[in-house]
Amino acid sequence: QVQLVESGGGSVQPGGSLRLSCTASGTFSHINAMNWLRQAPGKQRELVAQITARGSTNYADSVKDRFAISRDNAKNTVYLQMNSLKPEDTAVYYCNLQDSYYQRDYWGQGTQVTVSS
Repeated sequence: QVQLVESGGGSVQPGGSLRLSCTASGTFSHINAMNWLRQAPGKQRELVAQITARGSTNYADSVKDRFAISRDNAKNTVYLQMNSLKPEDTAVYYCNLQDSYYQRDYWGQGTQVTVSS
């Protein structure tokens, strides 16, 4: 059983910063990508950022140059540093682990990020 536990969400004013963390526990392979997705009310879940096991990254156009994803493989943890936050970044943010070896997908419970003045 794999568990993903997220932390770091909250409320912030426009222009502010937050750092999300997601720690994975359980049995999974090292051949995995860790992702952050978000879902705003009334909208579909969308990929925000992805980082592969080798450290390659990919970002949604809407967050490029503002968000940075990183990972600590020794701690099985992925981070999302969010800067210059905008009201449109308000959403529930989900951590996702894609295990390519075991062909499994795992999800965190989600953490709320609210950007408002």
